[in-house]
Amino acid sequence: MITIIADDHIPFLKGVLEPFAKIIYTKGGQIDHKLALQADGLVIRTRTFCNASLLEGTPVRLIATATIGFDHIDTDYCSKKEISWHHAPGCNASSVRQYLASALVNLALKHKFSLQGKKIGIIGVGHVGSKIAQLANTLGMVPLLNDPPRERSENIGGFVSLEEIQETADIITFHVPLTHEGPDKTYHMADKAFFKKLRKKPLLINTARGPVVDTHLIKDTVCRGEISGFATDVWENEPNPDRELLEIAGIATPHIAGYSVEGKANGTAACVQAASRFFNFGIDDWYPSPLPLPENPLIEINGRGKTDEQVIFESILASYDVRLDDAIFRKDPSQFENLRNHYPVRREFEAFSVTIANSLPGLEQKLIEIGFNIK
Repeated sequence: MITIIADDHIPFLKGVLEPFAKIIYTKGGQIDHKLALQADGLVIRTRTFCNASLLEGTPVRLIATATIGFDHIDTDYCSKKEISWHHAPGCNASSVRQYLASALVNLALKHKFSLQGKKIGIIGVGHVGSKIAQLANTLGMVPLLNDPPRERSENIGGFVSLEEIQETADIITFHVPLTHEGPDKTYHMADKAFFKKLRKKPLLINTARGPVVDTHLIKDTVCRGEISGFATDVWENEPNPDRELLEIAGIATPHIAGYSVEGKANGTAACVQAASRFFNFGIDDWYPSPLPLPENPLIEINGRGKTDEQVIFESILASYDVRLDDAIFRKDPSQFENLRNHYPVRREFEAFSVTIANSLPGLEQKLIEIGFNIK
């Protein structure tokens, strides 16, 4: 019988593959070489590092990770050893969009500015960055798109240089994979040279990978007032966040931007479907159902005397307010992994309906573009 080792915190997974294989569940960080010696396949998250130390001499033929990123998989080694590996591109892109929306609203309210007309530099315009660009347009912002690999390969317009973002952006948000070499290296992309070129004291947001931003330098930059603030969901040396950075960050969360119910379901489905295709289980279209409902799926707003932006802000925060995750995390940062493993139900915009009394023309269309239903 086929044996699969699975991270025991991958949601919706238990009971799905058992009719077809022997499934051994364990913590992702505890999947080691000894355990891998029993496995034909691995279903993992980012806490399992799939390299020669783990895989050499094992019968593992398939690795499926329920994540967008795959920097925890040595893909070159897997290719040499003919180990099939799969990730879940775009699985939680809409979840990160919701997180960014809530972060942008909170930053606008905290710093007392309108998002209308603000220039947002989006570094990395893949699955997530593209959705952030669409969100920015709906919010009346001016998206500045930077993605050199796409610009080169697709030979299309619409992209700007990193220098233009550094000189003109009011807000900069990172959505790049973590790479350590090559012309598009992103490890410590936000380094001394990057910060030196910033002209408008922008707000910075990182939901990509912790090492994209140099921790030491961002702390100095914030403390010297060279940027207006820093919001981060990702950290160098996870799951041990830098406590000094935590203290000075405007928004700080334990790598949960992509942890909506839909994002988790999409990641798990990608793993199950990959395993099914590889081992011929016959459940190639599996998807978890039903998904848990939000606690309050109907958002009721009185639009009298409010601008479109105020109603949109209210709707976004009613669906998800990042300040709640921030507050829980700050109480005990040592619970980083526990907070991720036991993250509460968070549904995306599409799970909510908004009803507005005294709404203005065009407002409902903006809410629909964000993802809400109108009741």
